[in-house]
Amino acid sequence: MHDPWVLLGAAAVRTERVLLGTMVTPLARRRPWKVAKELTTLDHLSGGRAVLGVGLGAPADAEFEAFGKPSGARHRADLLDEGLAVLDGLLRGRVDHDGEHFRVHTEMLPRPAQEPRPPIWVAGEHPHRRPLKRAARWDGFVPLSTDGILTPDQVAAYLDGVERPPAWDVVTLHPDGIPAQEYAQAGATWLVEGIDPEGGWVDELRTSIRRGPRN
Repeated sequence: MHDPWVLLGAAAVRTERVLLGTMVTPLARRRPWKVAKELTTLDHLSGGRAVLGVGLGAPADAEFEAFGKPSGARHRADLLDEGLAVLDGLLRGRVDHDGEHFRVHTEMLPRPAQEPRPPIWVAGEHPHRRPLKRAARWDGFVPLSTDGILTPDQVAAYLDGVERPPAWDVVTLHPDGIPAQEYAQAGATWLVEGIDPEGGWVDELRTSIRRGPRN
């Protein structure tokens, strides 16, 4: 597997406008101060174009059990919430934190290019509501599903009843054959096209880049 942060750094110095980030970083198995360094570095290399997507990490057996780490959903959720608090603090200034999982007393410089920090998008698996409530405390939401890509109607139903903060992003996967406008009407602000790294995926990726965003 290629390291995503190294690849993003390479992309940062060869691009000018595109946002760059992960979708999603399993923060529950990462040290938040290491992620803060990676994100800050990317933000500087890109001139303020970094964004961070985070989640529990899935599948749990491959992301946690395979490395001897606890994989329970509640444990991962607790790590994610506390890790987000530490990460947010480190990106903004000095942190004095004594929690259940992390003890941090430091300040990290330099700070990111973006103020007060790069956007943080939180992923959640349809139809669970707790990740959606968590995401409402941050800058955006990435609705995912183990059954495949969510339709516009499913996205709209998932978001129903949630009080959305100002400028809150909703980032969904975009399948072939469904107009982007239908996802926009459902509440999506960003659409992501995925390409699996198999076969002739490099040529497929180049074709997608040359084509530009789909309508």
